[in-house]
Amino acid sequence: MTEEYVEAEHPKKSKKSKKKKKKNRKLRVITILLCIVLFFEALYCFVVFTDIPSIKNLREMYIDTALSTMTHQWLASAFLPEYMVDKVRLQRDLLAQWQVGIDSNRPAPTQPTDPATPTEPSSETEPLDPDTAEDRFYELFWELNRTSFEEYLDTHPETLANGWDHIYINEAGLYDEGTSIYTTMGEQVLAIDAENQILLVRVAGSKAGNGYQGVLAIAKDPAQLRCGPSEGIGSYGQPLEDLVEGNNGILGMAGSGFYDPGGNGSGGIIAGYAMCEGQSYGVHYTEAGYKRIELTQDNKMYIIDSFEDVASDVTDAVEFSPALIVDGELVVGGFYNWSGINPRAAIGQSEKGEILMLVIEGRMPGRSIGTDVEECANILKRHKGYTAMNLDGGTSAVMWYNGEYVTKCSNTNIQSRLLPNAWVYGNYE
Repeated sequence: MTEEYVEAEHPKKSKKSKKKKKKNRKLRVITILLCIVLFFEALYCFVVFTDIPSIKNLREMYIDTALSTMTHQWLASAFLPEYMVDKVRLQRDLLAQWQVGIDSNRPAPTQPTDPATPTEPSSETEPLDPDTAEDRFYELFWELNRTSFEEYLDTHPETLANGWDHIYINEAGLYDEGTSIYTTMGEQVLAIDAENQILLVRVAGSKAGNGYQGVLAIAKDPAQLRCGPSEGIGSYGQPLEDLVEGNNGILGMAGSGFYDPGGNGSGGIIAGYAMCEGQSYGVHYTEAGYKRIELTQDNKMYIIDSFEDVASDVTDAVEFSPALIVDGELVVGGFYNWSGINPRAAIGQSEKGEILMLVIEGRMPGRSIGTDVEECANILKRHKGYTAMNLDGGTSAVMWYNGEYVTKCSNTNIQSRLLPNAWVYGNYE
C-alpha cells in the first residue's frame, strides 16, 4: 500500500504522526542544548572551585592579570566569586608591603669632579690597530656568540667597510626578520650599533603556557641616558617617537605612568614623581610597595622606596612598582610572585654599568600574550642585571630605535600612547 494511499485513507493519523515527529525533534534539540549547558556549568564549577594546583594557579593568574590593568579590573569578578578576587587582592597587598624597605645599598651622594668621559675617540688620537679595535668590539659586546657573528661577517663583508668601531647592523624593524647572529644566551640579535654602543636582541619564551616576545636593548654607556619630558608635560603627552627625537635621542622607551581615567588620558599628568635632568615633576607615590629608580651624576642606578627623599646627586628618576633586582638579588618570583600576564616594560643596569631596557609585547594572540614580572627579572638577570624596576606596561610598553618602532603596542590601532616622559638614550651632551 502506498504512502499516498495511507494518507488519503487515514488523514488524521498521518497528521498526528508528523506532529509527534516534530515534537520529538524539538525535545532532542532541547535535550542536547541542556546537556551542553550542564556540561559548561559543570566545567565552570570544576575550574572555579577545584584545588588542583595547576588550575588554581591559572585562576589566580587570570585574576591578577585583570587587577593589574587600569580599565579591565571588572573582569576579575565578572566570572569568579568575589571572595577569590579578594584573596588575590590581599596577596597583591602583601607583596607590596614586602617590597617596602628593599632599597639599594648606595653610598652617600657625591659630586663628580670631571664631566663624563666621552665615548667617541678623539679625532686627534692615532688610528687604532685593527686587532685592538676588534678586541675592543668583542669586549664591549661580550654577549655575542662569536661564531655566529663571524659567519655573518663572512656573508656580509661590507659590515667592516668602516672598521670595527663603526659597525652598524639594523634588522630590528617590525617587519624585519632579524639577523643570523645570536647571543651566548641563545637570543637573536636584531641590531648592533658600535658607535652608539647599542645592542638589540629578541627575547621570547613561554610563561604558564603563554607565548611572549619582546626586545631587550643593551645600551653600553650609562652617561647617554636621561629622562626626557613631554613638551606639554602637565597638560598633554607625546608619542614615544616625538619624545625620543625631541630630546635628540636614538633609543627610547616609556618612563612614568600617567593619570588615565577610563583609558582616555592625555598623557600629560604624571602618576607619581619623576625627575628629568634635574627638574622635578609630579607628586611621590605614598602607597606601600611603590619604588623609585634613580640615575645619579656618576651614572649609576639605584632603587629606593618612593616616599624617601630624593638625594642631591640624582639627575633622573621615575616611580612605579615592583622592584625586580636590587643589589644583584632577585626580589620577585617564587613565593613573592606577581603572576599577572601583561605587556611589560622594565629598566635597569647591569653589573657592568650597562643600561638594560626591556619591552615585552602583549595582548596579541598568535604573536605575544605577555608575561609576568618574574620573567622580566629573569631576562635581565641573565644579562648580569644588578638593579632593575618594573615600569608602566600595558599600552605604554613600546620601544623606539633609530627612526622606527621595534615593538608593537598592545593596542594595534596605534603605535604609541601619549606619554608624559620617556627614558631616552644617545646623542647626550
